[in-house]
Amino acid sequence: MSKFLKHSSIFSKTSIFRLSGLALLGLCLIVFCASPVMAGTKYMSGEPNLTVSISGINEFTPGTTIELPINIENSGLNYMKMVQSGIVDRDDIPSTAKMVRVTLLPDGAPILIKSDSQMAGDIAGSETKTIKFQIRVKDDGHAGIYSLPVQIEYTYLADAEQVGTDSVINRFNTKKQTLNVPFIVRSAINLDILKVTPEDINAGGEGFVTVTLKNSGADTGHKAIAKLNRSGNSPVVPVDSTVYIGEFKPGDEFEAKFKVSVTRDAEPQDYPLEVMVTYENADKETLDTPAESIGVPVGGKITFSMINDPPQVKAGGKQVIEVEYRNDGDAIAYSSEARISAVDPFSSDDDLAYLGDIKPGESAIAKFKISTTSDAIEKTYGLDSEIRYRDALDNSQISDTIKVQVSVVKSEGLSAILTNPIVLAVILIVIIGAAYRLHTTRRKPGSV
Repeated sequence: MSKFLKHSSIFSKTSIFRLSGLALLGLCLIVFCASPVMAGTKYMSGEPNLTVSISGINEFTPGTTIELPINIENSGLNYMKMVQSGIVDRDDIPSTAKMVRVTLLPDGAPILIKSDSQMAGDIAGSETKTIKFQIRVKDDGHAGIYSLPVQIEYTYLADAEQVGTDSVINRFNTKKQTLNVPFIVRSAINLDILKVTPEDINAGGEGFVTVTLKNSGADTGHKAIAKLNRSGNSPVVPVDSTVYIGEFKPGDEFEAKFKVSVTRDAEPQDYPLEVMVTYENADKETLDTPAESIGVPVGGKITFSMINDPPQVKAGGKQVIEVEYRNDGDAIAYSSEARISAVDPFSSDDDLAYLGDIKPGESAIAKFKISTTSDAIEKTYGLDSEIRYRDALDNSQISDTIKVQVSVVKSEGLSAILTNPIVLAVILIVIIGAAYRLHTTRRKPGSV
């Protein structure tokens, strides 16, 4: 009985282990069967479909340099794909344009293309990329609508053949196509500056600048007006800034004369101004040419200096002094007059002298009548003077202050006696005493 029970216990444990193993194996089979098999994707059709367009405005004027943005749009679609287990996924999609290369061609349009071919990279379906080209519209470009060829080269996935369960052979096709974009050249003139002629332009004065203009374009500017504008903080400021031209035909030249003024602090050098023309084109639009910068030479302002030795005056005396003024500027000072300011110990009742016209580098002599007090100290004094003159446009101008040196010296001889206050007092006493004596002598009885 005991043996039977013992064998039954062993059998029960063995059965339990076997049943547990079978249950675990079944569970693994169930899990394996229930898990989805990984599937791959295969595209059955589709390829790139590229179109081109200019981004933004496509109207341009002759004589301008622009950055032309061209949009490359891929509207290619993948019409059919297969998702199935055992298919290896493809790295590329048939509708993607790969390694896109874009070239812009003029094809008779009046433009100069400054950029080489541009690489756009890969352009997937429903994607757009913008490529920019530097171009210049020719100065003599005729108005009209032109077609610019855009040449596009790219590669795309034509077919993918699976080999085995883990390899794919890709076959690519290379395609080259030419598309066109409309390019509009507006009716416009092109402005050239041929010559700049300054007249009497000096710091602190007014003068003229004559600008020779030329229409080097292919169209006529109607009701054209030449304009001169100040450039930034330039010390040269237009006074008369517009000149009417009228009909400005292709090849026409026109001399526009403008009046300008120059600030007093301007240095002798060239300063910028801007010239442009406003006009009506063939479409009755009012346009402005691009502003052209010109350089205007400015001469130094008219300055004067005293070039003779300091004249000498005697204390207590009155005399005429001579001052020689030289024109150190770059222009003629017309109808010049010199004035001197006499201050203690000097005075003057004739402080104005006419000098006339003084050319650059020339000099003129002014004569002033000066009185000096008797108590003036012997030394060299500096008196202020100025010169009023007229410039080339007959505008009245005043020079900067000119220092005139005058030396006071000691009186000698009779002049020294007559200017000595003690001597003058003694002489006055003697004269008064003599007069008194003469008067009393005449009043005595019996006097003759």
